[in-house]
Amino acid sequence: MSQADQPLLQLRDVSKSYGQTLAVDRVSLDIRQNEFFALLGPSGCGKTTLLRAIAGFESIDSGTISLDGADLLSVPANRRPVNLMFQSYALFPHLSVYDNIAYGLKREKLPTAEIDERVAAVLETVGMTSQAKRRPTALSGGQKQRVALARAIVKRPRLLLLDEPLSALDRKVRNEMQIELKRLQHEVGITFVVVTHDQEEAMSMADRIAVMNHGTIAQIASPQDLYLSPNSVFVADFIGTSNLIPGTVQGDVVVAKNGTTIAMNRHRLGNGTSVMCSVRPEQVQIVETSALTGTVMSTHFFGGESLVVVDCGLGVGIKTQVHSSHVLRPGDTCSIQWDIDSTLVLAND
Repeated sequence: MSQADQPLLQLRDVSKSYGQTLAVDRVSLDIRQNEFFALLGPSGCGKTTLLRAIAGFESIDSGTISLDGADLLSVPANRRPVNLMFQSYALFPHLSVYDNIAYGLKREKLPTAEIDERVAAVLETVGMTSQAKRRPTALSGGQKQRVALARAIVKRPRLLLLDEPLSALDRKVRNEMQIELKRLQHEVGITFVVVTHDQEEAMSMADRIAVMNHGTIAQIASPQDLYLSPNSVFVADFIGTSNLIPGTVQGDVVVAKNGTTIAMNRHRLGNGTSVMCSVRPEQVQIVETSALTGTVMSTHFFGGESLVVVDCGLGVGIKTQVHSSHVLRPGDTCSIQWDIDSTLVLAND
C-alpha cells in the first residue's frame, strides 16, 4: 500500500445502540488522507451516529476508532484534531464574519498577527474577503455556508466532518456549493467526511462513498463503481435511477413475469434464484422493432432530454432516456432494447 493510500481514519467493528434500537452494527471502514469520503443512506441508517462518534459527541458500545493509528476514543471531543460542521451552520449572529471565523483561534489564545493571517487566508479561499465585516443576518444561505466552512478549516483540523452541509440551500445554490466544496477540499488538503441522504450530492463530490442501510455498510466504492456495479438490489435502487425487473434464473437467462427471457452474461446464479435485472435508463434504447414492444405510460421533460416510461408487461414500467426532440406520448406504442452487457443480475436482498 502506497503512503497516499494509507488510512488516516480507521473504524473497526463499531456498534451503537439506543435502547433496543441498533443504530450502527459492526461498521468497519478506512478513510484515506486527503480523501473526500461520503456516508450515504436513507434517514435512520446510522450515518449521523457514526459521524458524531468520530467527532466525540457520541459514545459507542463496542469497536475502535483511530486516527493516524492512535486511539481516538480516549481523546475528549474538544481535543480531537477533528472539526464538525453542523447542518445549521451555528454561526454567532452578534459577531461579524471575521469574528465568527476567528472565534476558535482566539479561544486558543493564538497571537493576533497569526489569527489575522489565517483568517485572511481562509476568507480569500472561500471568496468572502469583501464580506468580512458583515454579520450573518446580512448573508445569503450560500454565504453562511462558506463562513461556516471557513470557521471549520481555519483551525486546520486533520479531519473535517460535515453533517448534511447543503440541505438548507436551494437547488441552484446547492449545485454551485457542491462544486465549491470539492474545489476547497483539494485546495486546503484536509480529509472531508460528509454525511448526506442525497445520492446526487454524494456522487458529485466524493472520491468514495459508503452506502449505509440499517446500521451496516452495504457497499464502499467510487461513485462510478457504485453506479455501474452495485452489489445488491438496495444499492442499485438507491444510487441513481434503475430499471429493476423481477424474474427467475433459468439456465443462462432470466424469465420475467410475462415469460419474456432476458439474456445475462455478468452473473451465473443457480436455477430458480429470484433476482432483479438492473438496467439503467440511459442504456435502454427506443428502436424500430424488437422483441420488447409496449405502451408508453408517461413522459417527463427535463430540458435536453426526456424520461419515457414504457409498459412491456415485465411487472414494472421500463424507464428510458431519449432526446427531447423524440416526441412520444402516453398511449403510443414503441419497441425497446438494451445490450446484454448492460444487464446486471442481482439476487433479491
